[in-house]
Formats: sequence, C-alpha cells, structure tokens
Amino acid sequence: MYLRFVLMYTTIIQVRTIRYHQIAEELKGRVMSGAYAAGRLLPSESDMSAEFSVSRVTIRKALEVLRDSGLVDARQGFGWFVAGETVRQPLARLATIEDQMRASGMTPQRQVLEFAFEKAPADVAKALGTPQVLRVRRINLADGEPFAIVTVWCAAELGQHLSRADVERSPFYELLDIPFAGATQTIGADAATQDEATLLKVPVGSPVLRCQRTTQSVEGKTVLVSRHVFPAHRTEFVVDLPFVEQSIAPSGIRLVD
Repeated sequence: MYLRFVLMYTTIIQVRTIRYHQIAEELKGRVMSGAYAAGRLLPSESDMSAEFSVSRVTIRKALEVLRDSGLVDARQGFGWFVAGETVRQPLARLATIEDQMRASGMTPQRQVLEFAFEKAPADVAKALGTPQVLRVRRINLADGEPFAIVTVWCAAELGQHLSRADVERSPFYELLDIPFAGATQTIGADAATQDEATLLKVPVGSPVLRCQRTTQSVEGKTVLVSRHVFPAHRTEFVVDLPFVEQSIAPSGIRLVD
C-alpha cells in the first residue's frame, strides 16, 4: 500500500513538472514568434489558468521558468509582460520619442486619434498666448505595441497648413517653420485612467509617467504645449546631474504637494 502511494505521488509530481514546462515552451514560442512583442502585457494568471486548464500555481511556475531565461518579467501593478529594453530618454537635449526608439533598435509608428482646430483650454491658451489652437492626440507605438499617449497644441495660425496625414508622418519640430531653442519638461508619477489603460493596454490604476512639455522658439515664445503619458514599465528618463556644492538634493528636482 505504501509503495503504491509513493508511486502515485511520484507520477503526479512528474505530470505537474512536465505540464508547467510544456506551458513555458508554448509561451516561449509565442514570444519568439513575435505574437507577444517586447513590452506587451501577458494575459493574467487566471486567464492563462483557464486557457491551459491548470492551476495558477502551475502557470506561475511556467512564468518563473521564462523569467529565469530573461524572456518575461513582472512588476507590481502590471502583472507579467514580455521583457525588453526600456526606452531611455535623455533630458539634456530636445529630441522626439521616435529618436529614442530608433536609438534603442525599435520601429516607431504614430496613430493619430484626434485632429481638431478648437478653443484652447485655459492653461494652454495662457501658455501659447492665443485662444484658438490645433490639437492633435495620438498613440505612439514601439514595434507595434502602445508606448505613449501624446497630445500636442500649437496656435491655430501656425498649424493651419497641416493635415492629419502630416502629423501622423512627422513631428511638429519638422513641420513648423520655426527655429526652436529648447523646452521645459515636467515629469510626474500617476495612475492610469480607464481611457489611458485601454489605449496603452495596461491595467487601470497601473503606474504611468506624465510629462508636460512647453517648447520655445529662439525668440523665447512658447510655440508648442504637449502632454505625454508613458507606461512606467517601459520608460526611463535619464538626467545628467552636475556636481553642486552644499546641496542635499539633485539640482532641478523639487517636492510638490
């Protein structure tokens, strides 16, 4: 009786071991084939548990096998996602998101969601010095996966010659016949709203980075206002900090309420 129990128990353990390795191989195949691109969130453990008709413990073991091989990773608030190099955006110079993607070996793409000439929100009207603006809202993709939600405003008279196809193809820096001097950029952490979560394909409430940028001409006039929302697990902002005597905090960083 004892021998029979040991043999049955050993058989069960072997079946479970084989099963989570089988699942790991199936998921690996999806990643390697490109069905799951870098940065993409995987289905939830419960969804995969239902798909493969196994327990969540078995699914987690399979995912841990893939994490050990560097194919997937997990972050609090996101769940499991396909591992890939984050886009590092240096803040020492004015550059587009697409420049950073290409530098990381990614293929950038834009999808314009909204293109409208309209009355500006109060803060945008104040920054641009005009009540009428062109507003463009778009999704930026990296290798086909959502990477950022970007909304850009410029004065209506500056953008009157532009079309939806123009702003889907090229950045405003190339489309406006203005010499730019630089920009002021403010970055903060937040949680994804329902709309943002849907567009970025992340869970509602998951960490995002919000960036507001005002771009100035060489005359010192603000000509662009833009707001960017990045999924935190795919984005890094890099700042080179000079050494400053008698400082207890990095230069340029301040606390906000």
